[in-house]
Amino acid sequence: LQLCAAVLQMSGSQPQVGRGAPCLRCRGLCTGFEPHSWRKICKSCKCSQEEHGPSSELDDDRKIGRLLSGSRHASLTARLKGGDGARVYKRNRMIVTNPNISGKDPTFDTITYEWAPPGLTQKLAMQYMELVPKELQPVAGTEGAWQRRRRLARQLPLHDQDPAQCRGLAEGEQQLMHDFVTRYKAEALGVGEVALPGQAGGGKEEEKPQEKSIDPSTAPESPNGALEGTAGHYRCESCQQPVPGDCPVVYAERAGYSRQWHPACFVGAAWCGRHYCESLRPRCAGCDEIIFSEDYQQVEGLAWHHKHFACLECETLLTGKPFTLAHTSLLCSTCSQSRV
Repeated sequence: LQLCAAVLQMSGSQPQVGRGAPCLRCRGLCTGFEPHSWRKICKSCKCSQEEHGPSSELDDDRKIGRLLSGSRHASLTARLKGGDGARVYKRNRMIVTNPNISGKDPTFDTITYEWAPPGLTQKLAMQYMELVPKELQPVAGTEGAWQRRRRLARQLPLHDQDPAQCRGLAEGEQQLMHDFVTRYKAEALGVGEVALPGQAGGGKEEEKPQEKSIDPSTAPESPNGALEGTAGHYRCESCQQPVPGDCPVVYAERAGYSRQWHPACFVGAAWCGRHYCESLRPRCAGCDEIIFSEDYQQVEGLAWHHKHFACLECETLLTGKPFTLAHTSLLCSTCSQSRV
């Protein structure tokens, strides 16, 4: 999914989701997730919340549902029964059952994918999965499934969608954020579509055809626009390698249906929500939120709210004071020396 976000009614507190969860990065050194009051990190180990394990599937679907509701992709959401009226993403799961006939009595191996492209036959969906690196395939209970949910948490931060999750907004900036979110939902929000080459968007391609690597007069065209028996009619927009006519590819409607990507290559021109927002406004290196004020602190290409330009360890404000900067971590002189 290529996504960015809707706005909810403001509430007065930041959710404490995942409190006590062990850090998967520190491997036992962290005593459990303890949320910082305004940084999006653990007070104990300084790692991010997504490093302490993913949120629940329902929380993921609620977040994406809020993002898509009210947009041109609202059909991918549904109202949660017995819920608060909010819409959730209609996640498409896939269960594959394979017979195991190695023993005397045949048994069956069942594989559950936490997510699969909607609207495809199981055969085509499995072809799609086989084109994704095995370590990234979202098979339930595996590292690949966890990595997918971790990437979603990083790419679609809730504080880019909901001002109630923000601690950097000043008085009067809530409306600026509301307008910002409304604008990018209308102008940039998209959802990748999986189909065979030439079959996305109802099988309609743009008038300008993609450059072909073979002479189209040498082979007949199939009904879906791909050349039968050839592998060079379509090329991946990212790696520029030929795309066989029988292999699923990813389309982005806003990029036009003459462009397609291998499933593993759909990471370039199509931005995730996080990086699209950062292309429009600076992001605070302290609280990880978008900065809407025109007055902020800048150091070595990074930005901070003035009130968040503080030492990572002791929280001392560092405006006008000596400091060190390691990656994105600010330290006062005292805390910097204590780390040596």
